[in-house]
Amino acid sequence: MAIFGSKVNLTNLDMVKIEEKVTSAYFSDGSTQLLAASIISTSIADANEAYYFGISDSDTSTTTEFNVAYGNINGYGANVEANTISETKAVYKQFSSLLLGPNEVTGGFFISRNKSTSAVPTGAAVSSGNDQEIYVLSATRSNMLDRINKKNWTIALSGSNTVNTAGAPATNNSLLLTDDSANDTPVSTPAGDRYNIVSGSDGSISGSGAAYKTYGFIYPDLGLLVFSGAELSASIPGKGAAKDTATIFNPSTYATAVATQAGFGTTTNTDADYKNGLRFINSLQIGSAKLKFRDEEDQISQQYFCRFPAGGFNFSNNPTFVSGSDNEIRHKTMWDNPTTYITQVQLYNSSGDVVAVGNLSTPLKKNKSSEATIKVKLTY
Repeated sequence: MAIFGSKVNLTNLDMVKIEEKVTSAYFSDGSTQLLAASIISTSIADANEAYYFGISDSDTSTTTEFNVAYGNINGYGANVEANTISETKAVYKQFSSLLLGPNEVTGGFFISRNKSTSAVPTGAAVSSGNDQEIYVLSATRSNMLDRINKKNWTIALSGSNTVNTAGAPATNNSLLLTDDSANDTPVSTPAGDRYNIVSGSDGSISGSGAAYKTYGFIYPDLGLLVFSGAELSASIPGKGAAKDTATIFNPSTYATAVATQAGFGTTTNTDADYKNGLRFINSLQIGSAKLKFRDEEDQISQQYFCRFPAGGFNFSNNPTFVSGSDNEIRHKTMWDNPTTYITQVQLYNSSGDVVAVGNLSTPLKKNKSSEATIKVKLTY
């Protein structure tokens, strides 16, 4: 059986390693957007509602796409019992410890009066000091893969502003939010790079410099977006009297949602669980509100350039290739220049074990008057 040149040893010059960032649609159904009409709030258990709520697509209500938590450094909006820390304060402290540097934790989040900018944003909703209330939007790990894709995202919130003189809600306010990664470098934090959340969409910012407000921070590596409660409330305060009423799940009608449930004005009471995290979700369920996101994944590809020299790979170990006791090539027309067709490439490790197999889409003709190079790409 004639066999010649069936193996070639690869050198470092034949191998190239490439790392690529690949993005894809974030949501479980393979789409990039979850629109207001399909957004519902969900809960795993009553005990969890004091800390967070889920966001799901109404078509797949058991699949959580995001989680929302409300934190208040003063413990407002929760039932504060003697000698205990309220759930809203616990949420604030938890994310402070996770996201802020050691010298910043005790001071809390400075979002409205952003310390990372050269000057306090014009018209900051917080007159001095830190943000005392926050909303946290948390991505689902299985959806975000390695991270949230920065710049290519938009959150559109909608809700009522303050009551008018007749006592009815005024026209809906809308707020489009994205990050400033297209214009500014990130801030390094213990949780990875951080970008500012500003007014705009898909990375395109409305305004420039100190003229735009900071509505929050996004930490792409952790899939976390932290919003200033004060800034959200300044844009979409909701009906004034509703802030001292516990927020409800999925308002049954558009009118109910606009009138009492969509807005970020919150109570200073500490006598009950006001479910303020639902305010964020309810403001995603009106009009043109939506969530638009893409995920991002690091893919490493190892490329192997398998070279087939003119004098090699011109014979086959197929028994039909030869005949007779002397194993002569069966077809005399190929005696001087045997021809084969390469259909598969196998990669072996140093122990001789097959580690990868690649099949060519069409057979590749090979003889002594031709050379070939086949690139094998392994992605992981």
